[in-house]
Amino acid sequence: MRRLLGTDWFALALLSLAGVVMLGALRPDFLSAFNIFVLLDTLALSVLIALAQMLVIALGQMNLSVGAIGGLVAIGFAGAMQVWGVPPLAALAGGLVLGGLCGAVNGLLTARAGLSAFIVTLATMAAFKGINLGITQAQPFEAIPDSVKAIGNASLGPVPVLLLPALLIALLVGWMLARLPIGRQILAVGGNPQAAELAGVRLARVVVFTHVLSGILAGAAGMMAVARLQLGQPTIGDDWLIPSFAAPVIGGTVLSGGHASVAGTIGGVALVTLIAQALVLFRVDPYFVQLLLGLLILTAVGLARLRAGGMA
Repeated sequence: MRRLLGTDWFALALLSLAGVVMLGALRPDFLSAFNIFVLLDTLALSVLIALAQMLVIALGQMNLSVGAIGGLVAIGFAGAMQVWGVPPLAALAGGLVLGGLCGAVNGLLTARAGLSAFIVTLATMAAFKGINLGITQAQPFEAIPDSVKAIGNASLGPVPVLLLPALLIALLVGWMLARLPIGRQILAVGGNPQAAELAGVRLARVVVFTHVLSGILAGAAGMMAVARLQLGQPTIGDDWLIPSFAAPVIGGTVLSGGHASVAGTIGGVALVTLIAQALVLFRVDPYFVQLLLGLLILTAVGLARLRAGGMA
């Protein structure tokens, strides 16, 4: 039990379970099959968004362009199918490549030009969003193939099919960080880049790889959003920035880098999703979600500081 209490995810799992029980008792419709489907569908998308940010935070950096990359890939995915008649699988592969290329731009500018990731991703956020609006003229792509729409609506009982690839990707990211050399190098660079370089880690390669992977995950989230919404909406990704930071930080990922928890991040996503759903059920102004996310981020950072001070 002591070991479980020391993990990043256990307390979040207990809080989420308590939240489910409480909401189920107060609002029986919360546990309806439709509501569970909506909740898990939202969680699937949020997991990918959070993982895209978590990896860069683990590096000791940040990616402000997560939402812009997701939005650009979303309209690229939808536009390729509508305008050029590209088959869905080919459009999916192209979207992942586009997301990786956007991430590579971030990584190369950060690693090779020696610029701050904050400045680089702030600039590319504006650039990618500008390309998005230039292509679409702020109009959605609506002719989404029926097969893509079917996947967006498909479920196994109350469990959306889209949750399965999201959890599989989370498992692969966790395995990479725990078992593969590149995963340990990401954490080493985030913890102490000078020491990592002295140990033979090629910093530029690790930075570029991490940003590429972050871009791929953001792109996958954008395409998942297209399947959920049934159209390529230019506004996809506009509201991803704060949630992308909230879940990893609440889940124990250290903002200064060197430590990341996939399980904790999923726990953070679950908690944030439950809070947002509770506000909807009780008809609280949705704008308060942003306030709560900000307070949760501050609380998580404060608790991390206290814990670090206690260990010192």
